[in-house]
Amino acid sequence: MNPIDLVAHGPVIPVIVLQRVEDAVPLARALVDGGVRVLEVTLRTPVALQCMEAIAKAVPQAIVGAGTVRNAADARAARDAGCQFAVSPGYLPSVGATCRELGLPLLPGVATSSEVMQANADGYDFLKFFPATAIGGIPLLKALAGPFTDVVFCPTGGITPETAPQFLALPNVKVCGGSWLTPADAVAAGDWGRITRLAREASALRA
Repeated sequence: MNPIDLVAHGPVIPVIVLQRVEDAVPLARALVDGGVRVLEVTLRTPVALQCMEAIAKAVPQAIVGAGTVRNAADARAARDAGCQFAVSPGYLPSVGATCRELGLPLLPGVATSSEVMQANADGYDFLKFFPATAIGGIPLLKALAGPFTDVVFCPTGGITPETAPQFLALPNVKVCGGSWLTPADAVAAGDWGRITRLAREASALRA
């Protein structure tokens, strides 16, 4: 799979933080029921890898990826947990090399034109733009479109259901990352119906 293939499955990739393994499968099912199949489960909690493995085994309709991949060890652990892609908050050539060695598609994070050039030089032209709103948001993406006509982005960080259509309207934006699909209070309460509704609304987002 090429990372750009992920955009075919909808306009928003949920950025998921899981605190309990028992929430992983019902959360994934709720998202899939709402039309969201591509799931980025972040490596921000001690149970993240167990959650990825549980989803990969129990929810075959989901395309599970690991977020917050910061080094080669993270990439290997994600692959071993059954992940089909990886997302990094920034970019290191060593992470890119490991992902290529593992056959693990990578969506590398960038925040500056220099980082875009580094990732681009290593063969990556679909990049995570992070943290999107904090580093300049739509104006910066418009500015990057000039020198980087062959690069497209997945802006993530600070994006809301209200602003997502504005990002998606940009020619160099193919999909957005969003944490609003999995609110912590809904996950803690097991309110899977709410998450399915949010997923359905996100699936319908268009510029």
